[in-house]
Amino acid sequence: MKFCSECAGSISFRIPEDDDRDRYVCDDCGVIHYINPRVIVGCLPVYEDKVLLCKRAIEPRYGYWTLPAGFMENGETTEEGAARETWEEARARVSNQHLYRVFDVPYISQVYMFYRCTLDDGRFGVGPESLETALYSEQEIPWDDIAFPVVRETLKAFFEDRRRDDYPIAVKPIRFKRPPKTD
Repeated sequence: MKFCSECAGSISFRIPEDDDRDRYVCDDCGVIHYINPRVIVGCLPVYEDKVLLCKRAIEPRYGYWTLPAGFMENGETTEEGAARETWEEARARVSNQHLYRVFDVPYISQVYMFYRCTLDDGRFGVGPESLETALYSEQEIPWDDIAFPVVRETLKAFFEDRRRDDYPIAVKPIRFKRPPKTD
């Protein structure tokens, strides 16, 4: 950040008065510009004994499989955002959404929220951010080509939970070691 969005003044990265961490602060008007984590919302759409996956047509992880998910938009609930992302990526409508997994990923300042849900009528297609979409049974999932650790963990937990017919909500931090700073 180089300029204040309030007054176009210059910005400093410093600890504001009565705070405990560096923030972007306007040198002219004093507005503090907070940078907060991004929320990624998505669905684990289920139809009969299969789950719907999307092959990514965008980076990161182009060509790898994922659950339909993306950044939450202003003005929507997490549940609405997850359903919207499922439509955008897989042209699928979902219902019976239940919060299922939350992952805190502080290393990249993101929070992931996945909803277990029903794929309405088993209908789906391919949206602009997907190369293809498909329904997979547990044995058919391309485990070596799953895009993200949070997706792998969500899928594995789902199939284990399904065997017990018990789907608890779980919250888990995903921690990576930050690489050392080089000057």
